[in-house]
Amino acid sequence: MEQVPSTGRLVQITVTEGYDLKGFKGDTPVTFIRAEFNQVVLGDSAKITVSPEGSAKYNFTSSFEFNPEGGITLDDLAHKPVFLTVTEVLPKEKKQKEEKTLILGQAVVDLLPLLEGQSSFQTTVPLHPVQGSPLETPRSNAKQCSLEVKVLVAEPLLTTAQISGGNLLKVTLEAAYSVPESFIPTGPGQNYMVGLQVPSLGEKDYPILFKNGTLKLGGEREPVPRPKKWPIANILAPGANNIPDAFIVGGPYEEEEGELNHPETDEEGQLSFHGVAYVNMVPLLYPGVKRIRGAFHVYPYLDSVVHEKTKCLLSFFRDIGHHLIHNNKIGGINSLLSKQAVSKNLKEDKPVKEKDIDGRPRPGDVQASSIKSQSSDTPLEGEPPLSHNPEGQQYVEARTYIVLEIQLDKALVPKRMPEELARRVKEMIPPRPPLTRRTGGAQKAVSDYHIQIKNISRAILDEYYRMFGKQVAKLESDMDSETLEEQKCQLSYELNCSGKYFAFKEQLKHAVVKIVREKYLKTTSFESQEELQTFISELYVFLVDQMHVALNQTMPDDVQGTIATIFTSSEQLRLFAFEAEVNENFEMAAAYYKERLVREPQNLDHWLDYGAFCLLTEDNIKAQECFRKALSLNQSHIHSLLLCGVLAVLLENYEQAEIFFEDATCLEPTNVVAWTLLGLYYEIQNNDIRMEMAFHEASKQLQAQMLQAQVTKQKSTGVVEDIEERGKRESSLGPWGITNGSATAIKVEAPAGPGAALSILDKFLEESSKLQSDSQEPILTTQTWNPNINQKPSNTFIKEIPTKKDASKCQDSSALLHPGLYYGVSQTTTIFMETIRFLMKVKAVQYVHRVLAHELLCPQGGPSCEYYLVLAQTHILKKDFAKAEEYLQQAAQMDYLNPNVWGLKGHLYFLSGNHSEAKACYERTISFVVDASEMHFIFLRLGLIYLEEKEYEKAKKTYMQACKRSPSCLTWLGLGIACYRLEELTEAEDALSEANALNNYNAEVWAYLALVCLKLKLKDEALLAEIHTLQETVGFGNPSF
Repeated sequence: MEQVPSTGRLVQITVTEGYDLKGFKGDTPVTFIRAEFNQVVLGDSAKITVSPEGSAKYNFTSSFEFNPEGGITLDDLAHKPVFLTVTEVLPKEKKQKEEKTLILGQAVVDLLPLLEGQSSFQTTVPLHPVQGSPLETPRSNAKQCSLEVKVLVAEPLLTTAQISGGNLLKVTLEAAYSVPESFIPTGPGQNYMVGLQVPSLGEKDYPILFKNGTLKLGGEREPVPRPKKWPIANILAPGANNIPDAFIVGGPYEEEEGELNHPETDEEGQLSFHGVAYVNMVPLLYPGVKRIRGAFHVYPYLDSVVHEKTKCLLSFFRDIGHHLIHNNKIGGINSLLSKQAVSKNLKEDKPVKEKDIDGRPRPGDVQASSIKSQSSDTPLEGEPPLSHNPEGQQYVEARTYIVLEIQLDKALVPKRMPEELARRVKEMIPPRPPLTRRTGGAQKAVSDYHIQIKNISRAILDEYYRMFGKQVAKLESDMDSETLEEQKCQLSYELNCSGKYFAFKEQLKHAVVKIVREKYLKTTSFESQEELQTFISELYVFLVDQMHVALNQTMPDDVQGTIATIFTSSEQLRLFAFEAEVNENFEMAAAYYKERLVREPQNLDHWLDYGAFCLLTEDNIKAQECFRKALSLNQSHIHSLLLCGVLAVLLENYEQAEIFFEDATCLEPTNVVAWTLLGLYYEIQNNDIRMEMAFHEASKQLQAQMLQAQVTKQKSTGVVEDIEERGKRESSLGPWGITNGSATAIKVEAPAGPGAALSILDKFLEESSKLQSDSQEPILTTQTWNPNINQKPSNTFIKEIPTKKDASKCQDSSALLHPGLYYGVSQTTTIFMETIRFLMKVKAVQYVHRVLAHELLCPQGGPSCEYYLVLAQTHILKKDFAKAEEYLQQAAQMDYLNPNVWGLKGHLYFLSGNHSEAKACYERTISFVVDASEMHFIFLRLGLIYLEEKEYEKAKKTYMQACKRSPSCLTWLGLGIACYRLEELTEAEDALSEANALNNYNAEVWAYLALVCLKLKLKDEALLAEIHTLQETVGFGNPSF
């Protein structure tokens, strides 16, 4: 912040009037007001008699000088109020020399608005009664007595530039919990307090003391919300302790930034009476963060450890503590609990015992094994070790922690507004303009009129044939004119009575309107009746002429039955594209994807699917074009934003990637994948602070979703349970799904390229593979956190024994059908596994490897069954079947009953040519009660194996199941072949006809149709001989067997 000018500024406080007042001696007492600020009396008002209505006009003005260079400073204005004490003057009694006074109450005026740029403000402040005051009982029809106060300065204390460049720090120490039993006072009253040092750039650290703490009995809950209190001692009225409009509201512990934002586990730690809590201040460096709140353990104060972590050489209480005892004049930000207790030292003195809170990012740090004197920075000889310190043992048993809140008026790191992000995205990818209205010309209008004439004439002929067809066939050319005229009248009557005549007119109306607009360019009203008649006559002649033209073009041969066509839906085309994609017929797959785009170019899902296909084929440029096209259709579509960000990272357009990911988190703040991808981007940029922020937010959102899912499930099943308590037991996820132990972010440096990343993952898995080689059962390693040991990240993963997972059925053809791109869904998940699922769904295999490395090192995740499945899929895509088989063996050991494991093993053996093993795996997969994540290709490939082994009946049943679930050309072809081999030629013909209708470019379908037709109908011996000759030349099947 800029320096405030050195000249003093006069701050005036004027009390204009008091309301609803009364005194000890009646309802019209004589009162005066005393104004105090910073423990200095500013002055007394004149003695004013309260009116019978309870009001008193004081018009009392007092002032003080604001001078930051020597006197009242900005900090004083921020956390010290003006006290207004209302005193009653009692009437003099006989022989009484001096007047007696009694204090009625106190009011406080917060001067914080002066630091917000205001030069004056007016407020009504409540007058808080002192104990025993008559003001404790309000007057009739009155709520609470109050004072009208005006505050004025000649000009603002801070300029606009100073306000925009400055900030306001608010620190609230809510409470200290689980304090030792020795805190219960047995002798004189004790003053409990906690100290905090606020670092200042280039200056001495600013000390803050939390004093006047109140000790409460165990089991007594703190009310929420409860008011925050002023850091001022000797306040007369209890209610005046409360800061106006400032409350402690608490909140879910999962949203806190402290060390106890998850269910506590047993921790070994020894604490001395002189304690210190390390507060992680890093979240205040997250974009847009203005407040942190959490619970922090109290550790023993050891000068060496504190210096190592905070660079502070001396104890905070070394100088301030003794000074406080003597004059008690040091102020600080107020809180509920601060601690000072009585104990003996070497000189039998009674020094202050304190907790020292360091506002630096050291969460979960631990103590050393030596202790120094609290009044010196050098160790004392003969001082007992910490483990034998009886005062330190009190904390070991009590496990004390404090709840602290730190709040800023403005975020230290500004966060980009959603409007700015949307504008940046719009600049990079302009929204697709709406389709222009196509205006057909005059020729098009006439052509449409001809079409309608032909359609109506055919409909009239059909009606005529229905009515007189038999008569015409009987008479043929002997029909006279009278008969024709009679038929004409009957036909006209029938058309009018049935309403068909009106329908024909309506059908023709739109074509006529187009001609009027396009041919005659008439769009306005007619000015006269004559003009209208002239136009109608001209139009009628033109329409009749064009009717004859159209009728002359219509020949009897035109009246033919419509050819039945089977319309393939968009989802069917997607299925066909997946089939071609899996069979590595990428040209045909691209054709299907493009056909979907031609049909519905405005459907962004079609663009995303085609872009995912391009990602699989590593055509990143075309994939980026598709994703940006989808985003141009809807710039608020989250998946499009995320995929544009992924492509920007792959193409090293990092600035654009940040915009895309950040915009996604703004549009959908609860999206776990968006936050995780943003964190992975920050990891690439070596921005550890923002990486930690994004992963922490993703973890928080994942925990909330898991808890909500539990609540929904219990409501649906009617199970009654304490959701809050269960959530505390089960949602033991730390940042990024990490369990209690370390709050340090795990950073994984993955080399560029998928191959390099996979090699690193393989090395990481060597150790865990060796551990499992000696045992057939999964290994369960647990992490017991020891604060005295620095563990390596590679040794912190947990391998859990998963339960049987129920994979959801995938009846929809839009589900993942690529056998190398499906996975089992685990009931316990991490933010990285959620992201892996998304990336595998969109075939962003190039980006998956970095996330897999995080999942491997994440203690809550680690090498799970799903992890090995994904890893095996990536190796199958690379044709590295040996590695894929190794990982599938690991997955099978962890979850032997998972149908996805056996399905993927079947695909592995099928692709490697071992069809016998593939058959066994496929049969095991379909025998499970619960289906694998996808079943389409399992049925297709199992049916093909049955055909190869001439088990045609099994092949028929298998293909029939596939046709029922997701029919395609390949499923019907397989069924047709099985029926053909079983000599069920009619069924074979039907199935092959279905296959041909879905894809009439499949040569195998035509071949088997030809075989069926030959066997059913062909009698021409010469043609059969020619076919035999051709068969000997090219080698196709013999049609005669």
